[in-house]
Amino acid sequence: MPGKAIDRRALLRGMGTALALPLLDAMVPAFSRAATTASPCRAAFLYVPNGIIMDEWMPSGMGVGSAALPEQLPRVSQALLPFRNDVMMLAGLTQNGGRALGDGPGDHGRAGANYLTCVHPKKTNGRDLQAGVSVDQIAARRLEGKTRFASLELGCEEGVQGGSCDNGYSCAYSNSISWRTPGAPNPAEIRPRAVFDRLFAAQDTEREVRYQKSILDVVTGDAKRLSSTLGGADKRKLDEYLGSVRDVEKRIESAERGGARVKPGMEAPPSSIPTEFSEHARIMFDLMVLAFRTDATRVATVLLALEQSPRAYPEIGIPEAHHGLTHHQGDKEKIEKVTKINCFHTKQLAYVLEKLKATPDGDGSLLDHMMLTYGSGFSDGNAHDHANLPVVLAGKACGRVRPGRFVQYPKETPMANLFVAMMDRMGVPVESLGDSNGELGYLSDLS
Repeated sequence: MPGKAIDRRALLRGMGTALALPLLDAMVPAFSRAATTASPCRAAFLYVPNGIIMDEWMPSGMGVGSAALPEQLPRVSQALLPFRNDVMMLAGLTQNGGRALGDGPGDHGRAGANYLTCVHPKKTNGRDLQAGVSVDQIAARRLEGKTRFASLELGCEEGVQGGSCDNGYSCAYSNSISWRTPGAPNPAEIRPRAVFDRLFAAQDTEREVRYQKSILDVVTGDAKRLSSTLGGADKRKLDEYLGSVRDVEKRIESAERGGARVKPGMEAPPSSIPTEFSEHARIMFDLMVLAFRTDATRVATVLLALEQSPRAYPEIGIPEAHHGLTHHQGDKEKIEKVTKINCFHTKQLAYVLEKLKATPDGDGSLLDHMMLTYGSGFSDGNAHDHANLPVVLAGKACGRVRPGRFVQYPKETPMANLFVAMMDRMGVPVESLGDSNGELGYLSDLS
């Protein structure tokens, strides 16, 4: 019928499964399409631990201000070159709450808990945790009811929440970046199957059938009926989306079958977790993209590894634990290994940027309609330096951010100022966050 639209929250259903749909032209009545196709703005926060070798990360030779990103980037950030017009590299931002401030050692615990809360956490390894509400949860609360899930907390390394992990700081501080309340962290989900089932509402009562069939087999009747009502462009969008869902599902199934061979020195992972870090990270990123694409959520965090991470990276020839290597004391061989790990992490960032850029959304791509930050709670992991942090801001925030630039802020500019500015551009303005102290310029203009 002319002007009749498919409900934006329509689902493909079958046998305990509810598969959300991406944004289709048919979801907007033709007579009002031009006025109502504005896509929502999403936010994702990606975290890597233990700092980055800054000499191999940051463009140099620029004073305070904004300039076009150089056509050549240092070794660690070089993977971002294909996205030169889609990202900003920010320098000069500081997390003062990660510093001791009289509490002595414990920088790793403070770095994790402080990163998105911008609050100095209370030094305790008991139940009296005290940090702050993280910026992702501030956004999730303000957007509650607009999506099926207020937020997603994803990760690639399991961490305990009890006990002491860093000089009297609870493991909850080191192993969580998302905080629902000042005393309640949101532990990251590291099992791809658990995330997949949550997104697509598979029921435990149908487990046997679900593992024998693809989720697409279960909803095929609904999918065919819907496809028969769509125009050519929407049919292609639906087919591509269903193909993306099936690709992720197959990769999860492969991990569950032990499809990834365990290499020497690597322990067999539990359940649906792939053996190799890169495949694990990419499945989690793909699940995040599917969640954004179907508007299941507009807020996500991804903890790529834990502070003080014991993870080794034999897939790139590094059998030693990441954290230990970062305390290199100037040892060139260790610095080279940390640099390789940093490069490896940045390649995973490039992977998700490519996915977001290639995923259609309204009048552009998902990357056009979101903000994604990537960074660490340290700059120099050897010195436990919380100043001049490595920060990437990717995406255009529905036209409210102008990427393609390198911005140098004055020293000691609070990282919280960035998060306040992001919330404003997301349509959920907050007066302050943690130690924020003012506006953050240069995100959408030159001053």
